[in-house]
Amino acid sequence: MQPTPDLSAPEPLDMVFTSQNYHDYPDEFMGNYHPDKLNRAVFAMLKPGGTYLIVDHAAEAGSGMRDTEKLHRIDPAEVRRQVEAVGFEFAGESNVLRNTDDDHTLPVFDPKVRRNTDQFILRFRKPG
Repeated sequence: MQPTPDLSAPEPLDMVFTSQNYHDYPDEFMGNYHPDKLNRAVFAMLKPGGTYLIVDHAAEAGSGMRDTEKLHRIDPAEVRRQVEAVGFEFAGESNVLRNTDDDHTLPVFDPKVRRNTDQFILRFRKPG
């Protein structure tokens, strides 16, 4: 594992996949790195046409990054905005991990929602 500012690959990649940790980047234990640093590093590592896939715990719509530290959740719309801001194109999403019974108010480790959180899957493409 490489620290975020040093994230790189020895050759251009077809895909970068991150699961359950995009929300952690701005948090204190990760060094308070804005996700833009991650997104720019991924953009640089991917081949043109490459895929960037993000799976994470959903936060309340409109909450932005407010709940990253306390609840370990992030607003999917904020993730999309951040990733597109560095040049990626939105290529789709899947609802297979969505859970409408999760009201987004509990930390993801709370026994009432653990392993059953509302999760999103977003796919992006590096323009080619």
